[in-house]
Amino acid sequence: MKQPKLLEIIKFPLLFVGLLWLLHLVQLALGDRWGFLGVFPRSVEGLKGILFAPLIHSGFPHLLSNSIPMLMLGGIIFYFYKRVALRSFILIYFLTGFVVWALANFDEPRSYHIGASGVVYGLVAFVFWMGIFRRSLRSIILALIVTVMYSGYFAGILPDQEGISWESHLYGAFVGIFTAYFYKEELELEEEEEANYAPFANEPERAARPHFLPRDAFEKTRQQREQERLQQNNSGWISDSTLD
Repeated sequence: MKQPKLLEIIKFPLLFVGLLWLLHLVQLALGDRWGFLGVFPRSVEGLKGILFAPLIHSGFPHLLSNSIPMLMLGGIIFYFYKRVALRSFILIYFLTGFVVWALANFDEPRSYHIGASGVVYGLVAFVFWMGIFRRSLRSIILALIVTVMYSGYFAGILPDQEGISWESHLYGAFVGIFTAYFYKEELELEEEEEANYAPFANEPERAARPHFLPRDAFEKTRQQREQERLQQNNSGWISDSTLD
């Protein structure tokens, strides 16, 4: 199978991160504060944040902290899980926003939630739990890599962190787990299809190669092979007699 090029792998994550930076620069150039576009829990006005909240950041440190893992995790998902990568990203993006809108800020005054960190936590959880659910060597290795790289993220789901939307982190992680479970069977089916297809991927080329044994050697009985040998010997004897 043709291996995707690096640009193809990171194209969507790169475009998404580029959009985040473009919007932030526009916000700074206009001197505006776009926090009102965030998720405001359980209000009709706050529903727009399901679409816009991941695109808005409070400053360059906030934006940078989400951009790098977005690129890395996006690259991992679009390379290793390309069959469901885009659908998984969209599901994590919108479902995280909806759950934050529905469940955040029950024990404190409601506030706007902005930033792509909920999506990032969803991607981390997706990669990790895909390894748990599928139990393939590749998925387990990816899960271990993500665990080592983003182990510090576990602190981000702890409650009562001032100025941090820990609800977005927590609910994003839950959504990532759900998404991994939802798509695991489709990825297993893809692996089965590849395994069944791979031996015959270059069948014309394979057929032209010399074989150590006839390809039907194990499909014939001993008696059939003996009869073929006798027929070949007889035909050879007839040919020799004719030459005389």
